[in-house]
Amino acid sequence: MLLLSLSQSHHKEHEEDTHRIIISEKASEHPLTSLLNMEDEVFDQIVSVFNSLVAWVAAGAIMFGGVVPYIPQYRDIRRTQNAEGFSTYVCLVLLVANILRILFRFGRYFETPLLWQSIIMIGTMLTMLNLCTNVRMATELNTKRRSFIDFDWSYFWSWSHFVDYVQCVLSFTAVAAYITYLLLDSALFVETLGFLAVFTEAMLGTPQLYCNYQNKSTEGMSIKMVLMWTSGDTFKTGYFLLTQAPVQFWTCGLLQVFVDIAILFQVYYYSRYPQKPVSHTVSHTTSAKAL
Repeated sequence: MLLLSLSQSHHKEHEEDTHRIIISEKASEHPLTSLLNMEDEVFDQIVSVFNSLVAWVAAGAIMFGGVVPYIPQYRDIRRTQNAEGFSTYVCLVLLVANILRILFRFGRYFETPLLWQSIIMIGTMLTMLNLCTNVRMATELNTKRRSFIDFDWSYFWSWSHFVDYVQCVLSFTAVAAYITYLLLDSALFVETLGFLAVFTEAMLGTPQLYCNYQNKSTEGMSIKMVLMWTSGDTFKTGYFLLTQAPVQFWTCGLLQVFVDIAILFQVYYYSRYPQKPVSHTVSHTTSAKAL
């Protein structure tokens, strides 16, 4: 009996020692586990902040990237008081495209930075129109004043005062908005509206492409500007794809990139295989295009 009691007592002491060891090991592991969990939380926070920063930078580039080419153009026109190197029809195309894009958002949601891009571009084009109109009328003092309310199509988009362009833009916006309001429930109309908005902007580079083809030369065209177009359009198309923008956006974005690459190919081809003697009297004008 004594031996059995001693054996039970020894067994109980052994279990208590084992339990104390396990508790000691868990206690020693707890600070390490907490430290690892803390490191994971800090890493997740850093990744989250980095992703937010990248998203903000991308959104900023989308919103303001399109107006960058027009900043040096604006400064050059103000400095030289000569607007011949800038076509106001570029403003017309971009105003129409961005007004239609804003109306498209009422029927099909897309990212807010794209909405702000359109608003900023409209403001930029109106600013360019104001400058070009003032410069042109200052150098054409004897020209007969032409007004939007004359409804003379032979002078369309060649009016004498900036207010006439504003009246035209407001009239177009009102008509387009009314039609959109009436047909907003039609999926076909909404999708067509979105396609027209981005397709109009996508075709902005085709006049330069056709001009190069007609002249069989790219002399007088800024290659740096075309490279800026290509990089901007590529970034914009990638943004459309990553943010899952409506199909019209990235489809026409790819079309813009294709037109830019075609122009760059013209630069290579006509410099490698000249089609006509190169003239040294051609002035190098600055082109303008939205990113």
